[in-house]
Amino acid sequence: MAEIKVPELAESITEGTISAWLKKLGEYVEKGEAIAELETDKVNVDLISEASGVLKELLFNEGDTVNVGDTIAIVDEKAGSEVSSPVEQPPVQEKKEDPTPVEKEELPEPVIDVSKRPVATPAARKLAREMGIDLTAVKTVDPLGRIHKQDIENYNRKMENSTPPVTQEKPAKNQTVHETGKPVEIIRMSRRRQTIAKRLVEVQHSAAMLTTFNEIDMSRCIELRNRRKDAFFKEHEVRLGFMSFFTKAVVAALKKYPLLNAEIVGDEIIVKKYYDIGVAVSTDEGLVVPVVRDADRKNFAEIERDIFELAKKARENKLSLSDLQGGTFTITNGGVFGSLMSTPILNGPQVGILGMHKIQVRPVAVDEEKIENRPMMYVALSYDHRIIDGKEAVGFLVKVKELLEDPEQLLLEG
Repeated sequence: MAEIKVPELAESITEGTISAWLKKLGEYVEKGEAIAELETDKVNVDLISEASGVLKELLFNEGDTVNVGDTIAIVDEKAGSEVSSPVEQPPVQEKKEDPTPVEKEELPEPVIDVSKRPVATPAARKLAREMGIDLTAVKTVDPLGRIHKQDIENYNRKMENSTPPVTQEKPAKNQTVHETGKPVEIIRMSRRRQTIAKRLVEVQHSAAMLTTFNEIDMSRCIELRNRRKDAFFKEHEVRLGFMSFFTKAVVAALKKYPLLNAEIVGDEIIVKKYYDIGVAVSTDEGLVVPVVRDADRKNFAEIERDIFELAKKARENKLSLSDLQGGTFTITNGGVFGSLMSTPILNGPQVGILGMHKIQVRPVAVDEEKIENRPMMYVALSYDHRIIDGKEAVGFLVKVKELLEDPEQLLLEG
């Protein structure tokens, strides 16, 4: 018999939640094959079988929390590969004081032919289980044949449109009645959302956070981008966006004001001499901050390519732990959602974060007599006042503003 254990994941991750069993009790598994999906604070990872054989025992249910080193399953190495028909897994008995617990109603899981198991993202598998959809019936436009969450939604929408409406009204999932007598919906927070909430509260309590603002005339950045974007795409096969402009400007400003590229450990300040810039990305599972490594050594095309790939991996739930660790400063862009102004929260243990916002045309006084309509953007810098004073924070934002209002300087200073 071989024990399948939760492996070491990262120094900061000690536990996770089994979000899905990818194999059933009694199924044959190959060595190196994923048997379960583990949801951690940062990413979802597959738990791999270290032996070939038949799954003899599953020691945890979906939704259970497991620690690094826990044995989650037993594989019978002596059983042959001819055993391929899964059997129903009895639920793991939990110790409860109530002698007559009410069993949680579960949705039926679609039956899948083991030898023709479709390839799908963890998010797609989770949604298919919740909707009771057989993955083998779902078509995908992915050239590699991988089923995505959108494919499940499209399939479900198609089936709903082809099914006659049900006359009997059924209560919505997770819907209950509030103490006021009004209907409410109870949604269980995902592990990642719980972690995000916990970390944001910790930052508020542990840092002396303050925010300063400025505004940038984006005219010259827009003009340069419009003039160069077609040639840029033709040469580099990636689109020229504003994030590369801001990343280069931030790196230059960090070099001038190095305390914003630091962190506090005990009573010491660790000033980083490298520039790994985190870029906040919004996903269905919550906000993640993958990191563009050595941004000071990269040109515009390399930065844009890194941001594009990291954002794609984030939305497909393919980020690795190494993609998320070790950032020295963060940029977040609320402007993509229409935000005109906000106060971003620090991404601890970093001591600075720059917030970009919506570009909006508004009248600006060019001189004492002339007013023009200009594309303006408010920017916000939140910083840890324990080591950064207002003078440095304001100077940092002014430097970013100067570089973006004269973007040719970025070729020299970035």
